[in-house]
Amino acid sequence: MKLLITSPSKVTVDHDDIAAIRAEDASGEFGLLPHHADFMTALSISVLSWRHLDGRQGYCAVRGGLLTVNRGEVAVATREAIVGDDLAALEAIVGDRLRADAEQDRQARAHSEHLRIQAIRQIVGYLRPGASDVRAAPS
Repeated sequence: MKLLITSPSKVTVDHDDIAAIRAEDASGEFGLLPHHADFMTALSISVLSWRHLDGRQGYCAVRGGLLTVNRGEVAVATREAIVGDDLAALEAIVGDRLRADAEQDRQARAHSEHLRIQAIRQIVGYLRPGASDVRAAPS
């Protein structure tokens, strides 16, 4: 099986000798073996792991992304990918950073939602006659 992991700036992993892959999406952890049915899923912030045909292990921390299986090729497109040979060391180095990034993303989405709600309130205030109190509401 072929495994290809890419980020916007580079190809992080490109192997043709993969026996098995483990990944994680919103429904939980799952495995892929050769001849798996074609499909697509959105990955969580997690660590992908794989086993080469000769038994070597590989690991890659991903900041979410899209995993596709197409005719025996597994491709992962992610915003950020960090490869390591030792799972414990990779999780220690990358885990805190990915969690902090996820928290920043969550805060940015919350701020964006707050701005959207403020804009809707202003629009409703201008469209509804006599609703001047909506326009003057503090933010």
